[in-house]
Amino acid sequence: MLSAYKVLVLDDHAFQCAHLKDMLEEAGFSHVDTLQSAGDALRSIRDDGYNLVVMDVNMPVMDGAQFIHELARQDLTPMLAIVTGCSRRMANSISLMAKERGLAVLGAFVKPVSHEQIDSLAVGLLRKTPAGARFSVPRTDCASSLLDRNSVKSALRDGSIRAWFQPKKSLSSGQIVGAEALMRWQHQELGLMMPSSFLKTLRDYGLDHDLLIRMLEDGLKAYRIWRGQGYRIPISINLPTSLLDRPQLPDELYYMVTNSGLPAEDVTFELLEDDMTVDAGQYYMGTSRLRLKGFGLSQDDFGKGYSTMYSLISTPFTELKIDRAFVCGAAKDEVRAAALVSSVQLGRQLGLQVTAEGVETMQDLQFVRQVGCDYAQGYLISAAVDVSAFSRLLANKPNPCFSTCTPPH
Repeated sequence: MLSAYKVLVLDDHAFQCAHLKDMLEEAGFSHVDTLQSAGDALRSIRDDGYNLVVMDVNMPVMDGAQFIHELARQDLTPMLAIVTGCSRRMANSISLMAKERGLAVLGAFVKPVSHEQIDSLAVGLLRKTPAGARFSVPRTDCASSLLDRNSVKSALRDGSIRAWFQPKKSLSSGQIVGAEALMRWQHQELGLMMPSSFLKTLRDYGLDHDLLIRMLEDGLKAYRIWRGQGYRIPISINLPTSLLDRPQLPDELYYMVTNSGLPAEDVTFELLEDDMTVDAGQYYMGTSRLRLKGFGLSQDDFGKGYSTMYSLISTPFTELKIDRAFVCGAAKDEVRAAALVSSVQLGRQLGLQVTAEGVETMQDLQFVRQVGCDYAQGYLISAAVDVSAFSRLLANKPNPCFSTCTPPH
């Protein structure tokens, strides 16, 4: 699988380029090129379509932040691995900037880069590529023409855009205790598409409500299937808070859920904290009415938004989900660790269930347990899978490492 990826190493030092190239090839990447100029790299990515760029941050003429800005501006979307001789905070800052620009970041490393880090990069890359999926297609005019409004609406109606489910596990029992519905598009021509490839287009077309209904319908169907197999698995659905400007939305959602025979308490709506309604009063009315009807409410991606603290204390949340940016690698990063510990303590003091997102290693798992998280999600547990694959996960016995094991040294 790694041999299928085209990798570009971007560093203004020839020795670093050669060193990273050697390590990447040893890890299994067979097509690795190197460049020492960010301008040359942009042209090469545009012309040759690299899947992964391992990039330095501190470069002359065009630094790493400017390079990422240009990637986003030119609609170039390779995955990134950030490498820097600067501080860990600088690596984290550049990494978050790239993510905010819509780019996938596989890791952020402080030099010198080790073989272990390159191996973890390779493992993370494989985890992010579902079996049978094609590589993401560059946003060319041809690809864009296949994502017109009628095509997107049709995909929502016929189930080409559908929910896959990522399990949430209890850190005390190891049991799967929930399933988050995440969208996937099985496109007839472009293959399996991840949300980053089409979500912005869908929102630009004003189809957020259609997507919410699609995800809820799929979630209710999955719940009934698992219930028929003897499992009670609560579901979580992402709810853009801008939709709370619709006064009747809580009633519509309640009608759908109760008509399906599900208790409202087994459905949680996850609110993105950086997506607000036009009318703040409508936001508070909508969230309050959802809770009054018995639904769970989750503060998703906690730590990323601009109104974190005020939103948390003024909204009737039942769960706090800590963003993966503060979880992944926290065991080895004192900056992330400090933010994570503070977030967990706050959540517990407010009486909320605390879920850590982005758990990818045993070190992450052990750390989030030690600091008091209740639940975990992430690639260490499972990526999002379809209903049948999720059923197979349910049939597996709990992994004892979730309650007893310590990470290897």
